[in-house]
Amino acid sequence: MTPDATLTANALKAWRFLYRRGYIEGFGHLSVRLGADRFLLTRHSLGLKAGAGDFLLVDMEGKKLAGRGDLPGEYPIHVEILRSRPDVGSVIHYHGMHSTAFTTSEQTLKPIHLVGTLFHDGVPVYPDPRLVSSRQRGEALAKALGPHRAVLLRAHGAAITGSSVEEAVGGAFLFEENARRACISAGLGKPVWIDEQTAADAGGELLKSRGPFRRVWAMVEAENEEQG
Repeated sequence: MTPDATLTANALKAWRFLYRRGYIEGFGHLSVRLGADRFLLTRHSLGLKAGAGDFLLVDMEGKKLAGRGDLPGEYPIHVEILRSRPDVGSVIHYHGMHSTAFTTSEQTLKPIHLVGTLFHDGVPVYPDPRLVSSRQRGEALAKALGPHRAVLLRAHGAAITGSSVEEAVGGAFLFEENARRACISAGLGKPVWIDEQTAADAGGELLKSRGPFRRVWAMVEAENEEQG
C-alpha cells in the first residue's frame, strides 16, 4: 500500500469511528495533510458509508483537485489551520454537544479528568458563531487556535488538531470525554478542576508517552476489524 493509500485508509477508519459515536451525524469534516501543498478532505454531506473517493484532494488555496462530490462549506477551517501550522497533519471539525456547551455558559472548559490534561495549555474560544466559510474567517480561526491543540467555536463546535490522523482522532475523543465529565461535574455543583501545575505535569507525561493516542487508535483498529 502506498503512503497516500495508507493515509486514506486510516482517515476512513477515523471517520467511521467518530461517526458511529455521534461526533459527526451529517455535520463535520476531517482532513489529512499530503505533503506541503495538498491535503485530503471529506466531501460535503458524507455519511457513515464512505470510501476512498469520498476524500477530496485539495490544494492550499482550497481548490478541489480530485474526488467525487463538493467541498464542505467550511473547508477554510482546514486550509488555514494547515497553512499556518506546519506541525499539524490532521484537523477534525465537529459539533460536540458537551464541549460546545462551555462556549454558551459561564464556565471555561479546563482539565477535570486525567485525559483532559492533554489540553493543559488552554483551549481558546473563537468568538464568531457563524460558519467558517471564507478565507478571512478561516484565518481568524487559525489565529485564535494559535499553538494550541484545540479551539472551540462559540455556539458552534470545535476544531481538533494532531500531527497525524491517529493523533487527531485520539485528541477529539479525549477532548470530548473531558468535556462530558466536566458537564456532569457542573451539574452536581461547582466543578473541581485539576490545578494548572498538576495538569501541566500530568499532560506532559501523557504527551511524552503517547499512550492515550495509541489506546484510542487501538480502539479504532479493533472496531474497524469487527465492523469489516
